[in-house]
Amino acid sequence: MLEFRTAGFNPYSVKYSPFFDSRLAVGAGANFGLVGNGRLFILNLTANGIVCEKFFETQDCLFDLTWSEQHENQLLTAGGDGSIKLFDIGVGEFPVAGWQEHGREVFSVHWNLVNKGTFLSSSWDGTVKIWTPEKKESLMTLPVHSCVYSAQFSPHHPEIVTCVSRDSHLRVYDLRTKPSAQNHMTLAIPIHAPPKISTPGFGQTSVGPTECLTHDWNKYRDSVVATAGVDGVIRTFDMRMPSGPVNVLPGHEYAVRKISWSPHLSDVLLSASYDMTCRVWTDGSNVDQGGNGSGLGREMGRMDRHTEFAMGVDWCLFGAEGWCSTCAWDERVLVWDVREFMRTN
Repeated sequence: MLEFRTAGFNPYSVKYSPFFDSRLAVGAGANFGLVGNGRLFILNLTANGIVCEKFFETQDCLFDLTWSEQHENQLLTAGGDGSIKLFDIGVGEFPVAGWQEHGREVFSVHWNLVNKGTFLSSSWDGTVKIWTPEKKESLMTLPVHSCVYSAQFSPHHPEIVTCVSRDSHLRVYDLRTKPSAQNHMTLAIPIHAPPKISTPGFGQTSVGPTECLTHDWNKYRDSVVATAGVDGVIRTFDMRMPSGPVNVLPGHEYAVRKISWSPHLSDVLLSASYDMTCRVWTDGSNVDQGGNGSGLGREMGRMDRHTEFAMGVDWCLFGAEGWCSTCAWDERVLVWDVREFMRTN
Protein backbone atom coordinates (compact mmCIF):
# COMPACT_ATOMS: atom_id res chain seq x y z
CA MET A 1 0.00 0.00 0.00
CA LEU A 2 1.31 3.41 -1.03
CA GLU A 3 0.49 6.62 0.84
CA PHE A 4 0.64 10.34 0.16
CA ARG A 5 -0.14 13.06 2.69
CA THR A 6 -2.04 16.18 1.58
CA ALA A 7 -0.72 18.16 4.54
CA GLY A 8 -3.08 20.95 5.57
CA PHE A 9 -5.76 19.94 3.07
CA ASN A 10 -8.61 17.45 3.41
CA PRO A 11 -9.25 15.49 0.18
CA TYR A 12 -12.70 15.21 -1.37
CA SER A 13 -11.96 13.42 -4.62
CA VAL A 14 -9.28 11.25 -6.25
CA LYS A 15 -9.16 10.24 -9.93
CA TYR A 16 -6.78 8.13 -11.99
CA SER A 17 -5.67 9.55 -15.33
CA PRO A 18 -7.33 7.79 -18.30
CA PHE A 19 -4.03 8.18 -20.19
CA PHE A 20 -1.33 7.16 -17.69
CA ASP A 21 -1.42 4.34 -15.14
CA SER A 22 0.95 6.22 -12.83
CA ARG A 23 -0.82 9.59 -12.61
CA LEU A 24 -3.45 10.64 -10.08
CA ALA A 25 -5.26 13.88 -9.31
CA VAL A 26 -6.68 14.85 -5.92
CA GLY A 27 -9.07 17.70 -5.14
CA ALA A 28 -8.98 19.00 -1.57
CA GLY A 29 -9.89 21.88 0.72
CA ALA A 30 -8.42 23.46 3.83
CA ASN A 31 -10.34 23.08 7.11
CA PHE A 32 -12.46 20.22 5.77
CA GLY A 33 -13.77 22.47 3.01
CA LEU A 34 -15.70 24.67 5.42
CA VAL A 35 -13.56 27.79 4.94
CA GLY A 36 -10.29 28.56 3.19
CA ASN A 37 -8.44 27.67 0.01
CA GLY A 38 -8.50 24.55 -2.11
CA ARG A 39 -5.68 22.65 -3.72
CA LEU A 40 -5.43 20.40 -6.76
CA PHE A 41 -2.65 17.82 -6.44
CA ILE A 42 -1.11 16.05 -9.45
CA LEU A 43 0.54 12.87 -8.16
CA ASN A 44 2.86 10.34 -9.77
CA LEU A 45 3.36 6.74 -8.71
CA THR A 46 7.09 6.03 -8.77
CA ALA A 47 9.50 3.35 -7.57
CA ASN A 48 10.06 5.58 -4.53
CA GLY A 49 6.38 5.94 -3.67
CA ILE A 50 3.86 8.65 -4.51
CA VAL A 51 5.42 11.96 -5.54
CA CYS A 52 3.65 15.29 -6.03
CA GLU A 53 4.39 16.39 -9.60
CA LYS A 54 2.58 19.71 -9.28
CA PHE A 55 -0.18 21.45 -7.36
CA PHE A 56 -2.55 24.32 -8.08
CA GLU A 57 -3.97 26.65 -5.42
CA THR A 58 -7.64 27.64 -5.67
CA GLN A 59 -9.72 30.22 -3.85
CA ASP A 60 -12.22 27.70 -2.52
CA CYS A 61 -12.51 24.01 -1.73
CA LEU A 62 -12.52 21.53 -4.61
CA PHE A 63 -15.40 19.07 -4.22
CA ASP A 64 -14.77 17.02 -7.36
CA LEU A 65 -12.59 16.69 -10.44
CA THR A 66 -12.55 14.86 -13.77
CA TRP A 67 -9.78 14.28 -16.29
CA SER A 68 -10.26 15.55 -19.83
CA GLU A 69 -10.96 12.85 -22.40
CA GLN A 70 -9.42 15.05 -25.10
CA HIS A 71 -6.12 16.15 -23.61
CA GLU A 72 -3.83 14.06 -21.41
CA ASN A 73 -2.64 17.07 -19.36
CA GLN A 74 -5.98 18.74 -18.68
CA LEU A 75 -8.59 18.27 -15.98
CA LEU A 76 -11.69 20.01 -14.59
CA THR A 77 -12.45 20.95 -10.99
CA ALA A 78 -15.74 21.64 -9.17
CA GLY A 79 -15.42 24.56 -6.78
CA GLY A 80 -17.15 25.57 -3.59
CA ASP A 81 -17.47 29.09 -5.01
CA GLY A 82 -19.70 27.82 -7.83
CA SER A 83 -16.92 27.82 -10.42
CA ILE A 84 -15.66 25.18 -12.85
CA LYS A 85 -11.98 25.46 -13.75
CA LEU A 86 -9.91 23.77 -16.46
CA PHE A 87 -6.27 23.23 -15.53
CA ASP A 88 -3.38 22.21 -17.77
CA ILE A 89 -0.49 20.50 -16.01
CA GLY A 90 1.99 21.96 -18.50
CA VAL A 91 0.76 25.56 -18.29
CA GLY A 92 1.72 27.80 -15.37
CA GLU A 93 -0.04 27.88 -12.04
CA PHE A 94 -3.47 29.21 -13.03
CA PRO A 95 -6.45 27.64 -14.83
CA VAL A 96 -6.51 27.93 -18.62
CA ALA A 97 -10.32 28.32 -18.68
CA GLY A 98 -13.21 28.80 -16.28
CA TRP A 99 -17.00 28.83 -16.17
CA GLN A 100 -19.28 30.53 -13.63
CA GLU A 101 -23.00 30.01 -14.05
CA HIS A 102 -23.99 27.99 -10.99
CA GLY A 103 -25.49 29.88 -8.08
CA ARG A 104 -24.21 27.54 -5.39
CA GLU A 105 -21.39 25.07 -4.79
CA VAL A 106 -20.51 22.81 -7.73
CA PHE A 107 -20.44 19.31 -6.26
CA SER A 108 -19.65 17.13 -9.28
CA VAL A 109 -18.11 17.35 -12.75
CA HIS A 110 -17.97 14.57 -15.33
CA TRP A 111 -16.47 14.32 -18.80
CA ASN A 112 -18.44 12.59 -21.55
CA LEU A 113 -16.71 9.28 -22.26
CA VAL A 114 -18.35 8.80 -25.67
CA ASN A 115 -18.69 12.30 -27.13
CA LYS A 116 -15.41 13.55 -25.74
CA GLY A 117 -16.17 17.17 -26.63
CA THR A 118 -18.66 17.75 -23.79
CA PHE A 119 -18.72 17.66 -20.01
CA LEU A 120 -21.30 18.34 -17.31
CA SER A 121 -21.54 19.82 -13.84
CA SER A 122 -24.05 19.56 -11.00
CA SER A 123 -24.65 21.95 -8.16
CA TRP A 124 -26.41 22.59 -4.91
CA ASP A 125 -28.42 25.18 -6.88
CA GLY A 126 -30.56 22.30 -8.18
CA THR A 127 -29.31 22.17 -11.76
CA VAL A 128 -27.16 20.06 -14.07
CA LYS A 129 -25.39 21.96 -16.85
CA ILE A 130 -23.92 20.62 -20.11
CA TRP A 131 -20.79 22.36 -21.44
CA THR A 132 -18.17 22.30 -24.14
CA PRO A 133 -14.62 23.58 -23.47
CA GLU A 134 -14.80 25.95 -26.46
CA LYS A 135 -17.76 28.02 -25.19
CA LYS A 136 -18.06 30.27 -22.15
CA GLU A 137 -21.80 29.68 -21.81
CA SER A 138 -23.40 26.33 -21.04
CA LEU A 139 -25.05 24.42 -23.88
CA MET A 140 -28.00 23.33 -21.76
CA THR A 141 -29.37 23.53 -18.22
CA LEU A 142 -31.38 20.65 -16.74
CA PRO A 143 -33.48 21.81 -13.76
CA VAL A 144 -33.68 19.19 -11.02
CA HIS A 145 -35.28 21.39 -8.32
CA SER A 146 -33.29 19.62 -5.61
CA CYS A 147 -29.67 19.82 -4.51
CA VAL A 148 -27.73 17.64 -6.99
CA TYR A 149 -24.85 15.76 -5.39
CA SER A 150 -23.77 13.66 -8.38
CA ALA A 151 -24.32 13.69 -12.15
CA GLN A 152 -22.84 11.59 -14.95
CA PHE A 153 -23.01 10.91 -18.64
CA SER A 154 -23.73 7.29 -19.47
CA PRO A 155 -20.51 5.54 -20.54
CA HIS A 156 -22.61 3.74 -23.18
CA HIS A 157 -24.46 6.64 -24.83
CA PRO A 158 -23.35 10.28 -25.26
CA GLU A 159 -26.85 11.78 -24.85
CA ILE A 160 -27.97 10.01 -21.65
CA VAL A 161 -27.42 11.89 -18.37
CA THR A 162 -28.23 10.71 -14.85
CA CYS A 163 -28.16 12.48 -11.49
CA VAL A 164 -28.99 11.85 -7.84
CA SER A 165 -30.11 14.45 -5.39
CA ARG A 166 -31.31 15.43 -1.94
CA ASP A 167 -34.87 14.30 -2.67
CA SER A 168 -33.90 10.59 -2.92
CA HIS A 169 -34.51 10.21 -6.66
CA LEU A 170 -32.40 8.91 -9.53
CA ARG A 171 -33.24 10.97 -12.62
CA VAL A 172 -32.51 9.98 -16.21
CA TYR A 173 -32.36 12.55 -19.02
CA ASP A 174 -32.26 11.83 -22.75
CA LEU A 175 -30.86 14.89 -24.51
CA ARG A 176 -32.19 13.60 -27.85
CA THR A 177 -35.79 14.19 -26.79
CA LYS A 178 -37.57 17.44 -27.56
CA PRO A 179 -37.59 20.02 -24.76
CA SER A 180 -40.90 19.90 -22.94
CA ALA A 181 -42.33 20.33 -19.49
CA GLN A 182 -40.07 17.46 -18.43
CA ASN A 183 -36.89 19.19 -19.69
CA HIS A 184 -35.58 15.99 -21.34
CA MET A 185 -36.27 13.89 -18.21
CA THR A 186 -37.41 10.37 -19.08
CA LEU A 187 -37.29 8.67 -15.66
CA ALA A 188 -37.45 9.71 -12.00
CA ILE A 189 -36.83 6.59 -9.91
CA PRO A 190 -37.53 6.68 -6.14
CA ILE A 191 -34.32 5.36 -4.62
CA HIS A 192 -36.01 4.52 -1.31
CA ALA A 193 -38.62 2.20 -2.91
CA PRO A 194 -38.73 -1.40 -1.59
CA PRO A 195 -36.26 -3.76 -3.30
CA LYS A 196 -37.48 -6.29 -5.88
CA ILE A 197 -35.65 -9.15 -4.12
CA SER A 198 -35.69 -9.90 -0.41
CA THR A 199 -32.29 -9.09 1.10
CA PRO A 200 -31.14 -10.71 4.38
CA GLY A 201 -30.84 -8.07 7.07
CA PHE A 202 -32.83 -5.50 5.10
CA GLY A 203 -36.58 -5.05 5.37
CA GLN A 204 -38.95 -5.06 2.41
CA THR A 205 -40.69 -1.86 3.46
CA SER A 206 -39.50 1.56 2.35
CA VAL A 207 -37.20 3.24 4.84
CA GLY A 208 -38.30 6.66 3.66
CA PRO A 209 -36.43 9.18 1.53
CA THR A 210 -32.82 9.96 2.42
CA GLU A 211 -30.29 12.11 0.61
CA CYS A 212 -28.47 10.29 -2.20
CA LEU A 213 -24.83 11.40 -2.40
CA THR A 214 -23.29 9.31 -5.19
CA HIS A 215 -24.05 7.06 -8.15
CA ASP A 216 -22.16 5.29 -10.92
CA TRP A 217 -22.95 3.52 -14.18
CA ASN A 218 -21.93 -0.09 -14.61
CA LYS A 219 -19.21 -0.21 -17.25
CA TYR A 220 -20.45 -3.45 -18.88
CA ARG A 221 -24.24 -3.55 -18.40
CA ASP A 222 -25.69 -0.51 -20.15
CA SER A 223 -28.89 -0.34 -18.10
CA VAL A 224 -27.43 -0.80 -14.59
CA VAL A 225 -26.70 2.07 -12.19
CA ALA A 226 -25.70 1.94 -8.51
CA THR A 227 -26.58 4.61 -5.93
CA ALA A 228 -25.65 5.26 -2.30
CA GLY A 229 -26.11 7.95 0.29
CA VAL A 230 -26.93 9.01 3.81
CA ASP A 231 -28.62 5.77 4.91
CA GLY A 232 -25.39 3.80 4.28
CA VAL A 233 -27.04 1.42 1.79
CA ILE A 234 -25.85 0.76 -1.76
CA ARG A 235 -28.61 0.02 -4.28
CA THR A 236 -28.46 -1.13 -7.88
CA PHE A 237 -31.10 -0.25 -10.46
CA ASP A 238 -31.95 -1.61 -13.90
CA MET A 239 -33.36 1.10 -16.15
CA ARG A 240 -35.49 -1.51 -17.90
CA MET A 241 -37.33 -2.16 -14.59
CA PRO A 242 -37.30 1.27 -12.94
CA SER A 243 -39.88 0.78 -10.19
CA GLY A 244 -37.35 0.00 -7.43
CA PRO A 245 -33.86 -1.31 -6.67
CA VAL A 246 -32.86 -4.67 -8.09
CA ASN A 247 -30.30 -5.19 -5.37
CA VAL A 248 -29.63 -3.77 -1.90
CA LEU A 249 -26.21 -3.91 -0.23
CA PRO A 250 -26.42 -2.88 3.43
CA GLY A 251 -23.35 -2.88 5.64
CA HIS A 252 -21.84 0.58 6.01
CA GLU A 253 -22.47 2.10 9.43
CA TYR A 254 -22.66 5.69 8.20
CA ALA A 255 -23.28 7.55 4.95
CA VAL A 256 -21.64 6.30 1.74
CA ARG A 257 -19.84 9.20 0.11
CA LYS A 258 -18.60 7.60 -3.14
CA ILE A 259 -19.11 4.43 -5.17
CA SER A 260 -17.38 3.20 -8.31
CA TRP A 261 -18.01 0.15 -10.49
CA SER A 262 -14.93 -1.81 -11.51
CA PRO A 263 -13.64 -1.15 -15.05
CA HIS A 264 -12.54 -4.81 -15.21
CA LEU A 265 -15.28 -6.91 -13.56
CA SER A 266 -18.97 -6.42 -14.33
CA ASP A 267 -20.27 -7.37 -10.87
CA VAL A 268 -17.77 -5.60 -8.59
CA LEU A 269 -17.96 -2.12 -7.08
CA LEU A 270 -16.03 -0.15 -4.49
CA SER A 271 -17.40 2.24 -1.85
CA ALA A 272 -16.07 4.89 0.53
CA SER A 273 -17.99 5.83 3.67
CA TYR A 274 -18.09 8.18 6.62
CA ASP A 275 -17.56 5.04 8.75
CA MET A 276 -13.90 5.36 7.60
CA THR A 277 -13.95 2.10 5.63
CA CYS A 278 -13.68 1.41 1.91
CA ARG A 279 -15.45 -1.80 0.93
CA VAL A 280 -15.56 -3.99 -2.16
CA TRP A 281 -18.86 -5.63 -3.15
CA THR A 282 -20.33 -8.01 -5.68
CA ASP A 283 -23.93 -7.60 -6.79
CA GLY A 284 -24.13 -11.37 -7.29
CA SER A 285 -24.70 -11.16 -11.02
CA ASN A 286 -21.52 -12.92 -12.19
CA VAL A 287 -22.25 -16.64 -12.01
CA ASP A 288 -18.79 -17.52 -13.35
CA GLN A 289 -17.22 -15.80 -10.35
CA GLY A 290 -19.36 -17.53 -7.77
CA GLY A 291 -22.37 -15.25 -7.98
CA ASN A 292 -25.67 -17.03 -7.61
CA GLY A 293 -27.26 -15.20 -10.53
CA SER A 294 -30.31 -14.20 -8.48
CA GLY A 295 -29.07 -10.69 -7.78
CA LEU A 296 -28.14 -11.28 -4.12
CA GLY A 297 -24.95 -9.33 -3.53
CA ARG A 298 -22.53 -9.29 -0.62
CA GLU A 299 -19.52 -7.53 0.80
CA MET A 300 -16.30 -9.16 -0.38
CA GLY A 301 -13.83 -7.28 1.78
CA ARG A 302 -12.94 -3.98 3.38
CA MET A 303 -9.99 -1.66 3.89
CA ASP A 304 -10.03 0.25 7.18
CA ARG A 305 -6.67 2.07 7.18
CA HIS A 306 -8.23 5.54 6.95
CA THR A 307 -8.77 7.37 10.27
CA GLU A 308 -11.34 9.95 9.12
CA PHE A 309 -14.30 10.12 6.75
CA ALA A 310 -13.44 8.25 3.52
CA MET A 311 -14.45 10.58 0.68
CA GLY A 312 -13.21 9.31 -2.67
CA VAL A 313 -12.46 6.08 -4.55
CA ASP A 314 -11.31 5.34 -8.08
CA TRP A 315 -10.07 2.30 -9.99
CA CYS A 316 -6.94 2.18 -12.10
CA LEU A 317 -7.95 1.49 -15.71
CA PHE A 318 -4.68 -0.20 -16.57
CA GLY A 319 -2.81 -3.36 -15.61
CA ALA A 320 -4.04 -5.82 -12.99
CA GLU A 321 -7.73 -5.66 -12.17
CA GLY A 322 -7.53 -4.78 -8.47
CA TRP A 323 -5.58 -1.53 -8.10
CA CYS A 324 -7.46 1.47 -6.75
CA SER A 325 -6.94 4.73 -4.90
CA THR A 326 -8.88 6.18 -1.98
CA CYS A 327 -8.76 9.48 -0.11
CA ALA A 328 -10.13 10.65 3.22
CA TRP A 329 -10.29 13.62 5.55
CA ASP A 330 -7.27 12.21 7.40
CA GLU A 331 -5.18 14.07 4.78
CA ARG A 332 -4.11 10.81 3.17
CA VAL A 333 -4.33 9.33 -0.31
CA LEU A 334 -3.86 5.55 -0.39
CA VAL A 335 -3.11 3.36 -3.41
CA TRP A 336 -3.80 -0.32 -2.80
CA ASP A 337 -4.74 -3.66 -4.32
CA VAL A 338 -8.36 -4.60 -3.60
CA ARG A 339 -7.53 -8.31 -3.92
CA GLU A 340 -5.37 -8.19 -0.78
CA PHE A 341 -8.44 -7.26 1.28
CA MET A 342 -10.97 -9.65 -0.25
CA ARG A 343 -12.23 -12.60 1.73
CA THR A 344 -12.01 -16.00 0.08
CA ASN A 345 -15.34 -17.27 1.40
